[in-house]
Amino acid sequence: MRGKTMAPAMKMEKGTFKKSMGKLLRFCKKEWGWLLISILIGAVAVIFQIIGPNKIKEITEIITIGLFGPTGQIDAGAVTEIAIFLVSIYALGAIFHYIQEFITVTMTQRVGRRLRQGISKKINKMPLNYFDSHMHGDILSRVTNDVDTISQSLNESVGNLFSNVIMFLGVLVMMFVTEWILALTVIGTTIIGFAFAMIFMSKSQKYFNQNQKNIGDLNAHIEEAYSGHNVVQLFNAKNNTKKEFSKINKKLFNSGWKSQFISGVMMPVMGFVGNLGYVAVCVVGAVLASQRGVEYMGVITAFMIYVRMFSNPLNQIAQCLTRLQSASAASTRVFEFLEADQMPDEEEKSVVVEQVNGNVEFKDVVFGYDKHKTIIKGFSANVLAGQKVAIVGPTGAGKTTLVNLLMRFYEINSGDIVVDGVSVKDMKREAVHSLFGMVLQDTWLFEGTIKENLKYNNENVSDEQMINACKEVGIDHFIQTLPNGYNTVVDDAVNLSAGQKQLITIARTMIANRPMIILDEATSSVDTRTEVMLQKAMDRVMEGRTSFIIAHRLSTIKNADLILVLKDGDIIESGNHKTLLEKQGFYSELYNSQFEEE
Repeated sequence: MRGKTMAPAMKMEKGTFKKSMGKLLRFCKKEWGWLLISILIGAVAVIFQIIGPNKIKEITEIITIGLFGPTGQIDAGAVTEIAIFLVSIYALGAIFHYIQEFITVTMTQRVGRRLRQGISKKINKMPLNYFDSHMHGDILSRVTNDVDTISQSLNESVGNLFSNVIMFLGVLVMMFVTEWILALTVIGTTIIGFAFAMIFMSKSQKYFNQNQKNIGDLNAHIEEAYSGHNVVQLFNAKNNTKKEFSKINKKLFNSGWKSQFISGVMMPVMGFVGNLGYVAVCVVGAVLASQRGVEYMGVITAFMIYVRMFSNPLNQIAQCLTRLQSASAASTRVFEFLEADQMPDEEEKSVVVEQVNGNVEFKDVVFGYDKHKTIIKGFSANVLAGQKVAIVGPTGAGKTTLVNLLMRFYEINSGDIVVDGVSVKDMKREAVHSLFGMVLQDTWLFEGTIKENLKYNNENVSDEQMINACKEVGIDHFIQTLPNGYNTVVDDAVNLSAGQKQLITIARTMIANRPMIILDEATSSVDTRTEVMLQKAMDRVMEGRTSFIIAHRLSTIKNADLILVLKDGDIIESGNHKTLLEKQGFYSELYNSQFEEE
């Protein structure tokens, strides 16, 4: 069960990490100033930390000399003075770390917000054929899961990465200043662990990429299964749906397990290296202490701390790089969407129809969703202001496609559509959309009050105008019987019939007060009695307006001024109901076929 074509899988090409992180860094350009401030504050905090072991060395030496020296007494005053100094610098380090964390969190959340804003703007600029070829759940996953992954990964890695690099370099310098032999000992043991970490990093990126893609596929499948839940139940396709879910879920498990296993291995490896460093320092330090005397115990004590401070940054850097791999995989998907082809910019277009009468002319329109497969083939028609135009024909004839072209949801391949002498190509899409009210077969009501649904994007409409429109359509009495009238929230608790929902959408179209109306199979999903109610409501909406009616039930368009009969993208007949029946042509066959049994 697939309503959309699956988007092609991302290529796991070499250099994906570098490319995606480069794009992300360029996107974060506005935050570079704050990043620099965060790094500087983190550097100050690190300096306070790396001073500590050197002072602890001094305390150890004072205690050792006091215990084993000629006096046999420890200089408590000197120890206290150094201890107070240590507490002070560690406290200052903690404060600076807090400030750095605060800046980093704020910065990364701003990046996430800007990414969501960019996606939101991009969605409104994307051509509809993009959504025809991509799963809605996968697109939703890019907005939610992938952006959250980027924000969380940056938050957990950016500040820590630079701080730990500074910590690593600072400790390295302090070790060589303190004792170069022990410094080389520590470096030798940690190089082994870092080499292992780099090997794991190079092997794991493809699993992080695959993991993000599998999350998108799983969301797409869940969104599709739940939105079509009734169909799944009706056709007893539960087992097939479960199998498909299990298949995708298994892929997600495998990619997630592999990526997390590899990232999890780094910690034990680096932990082992750290412990190896302790052993090496103890062995080498013991040899040196036997040669240099008991005072050397302070140096060994300092290096025991330096080993932890030296290996811990490597652990943290490895973890940060792992998190950045997740950010890279998510960035690839997000920027793939942000960089997709969008509709051309129309800022230069300023043509508007000042006085809308409603004359519409189709001039030799040619169109195909696929460039190699034409659906509308040289369509031409002239519609006069105020006419009710019905577009009929068998399934696949191009009826809905024609309306989509009229609304500029898609761009025509050749020809033109002219409204009151103005080509729709010369108008902004928003200007074209503002000319038409539209009632579709599938009713769309969002979770909110009935009033909010009726006034959708028409907040300036008064309550009196809204109520009058509902009275005209014939739903005011029904709405008043609801628990909170017009303030009743439309959700699962309010059980509205298909006809009631459609009447609300018709009233919404009337409130919008557009000069032209499009009705696309607006009565196809209701019973005959409700159809009569809807037909009366639509007749009120169409009064004085140019109207385009797509209908399979030909009984609903008997009073149309002009009926265009489409077949294979061409007009094969045109005229009013009576004239077309008298011709005994294709329209007559369609009409009579609906009443043969009767």
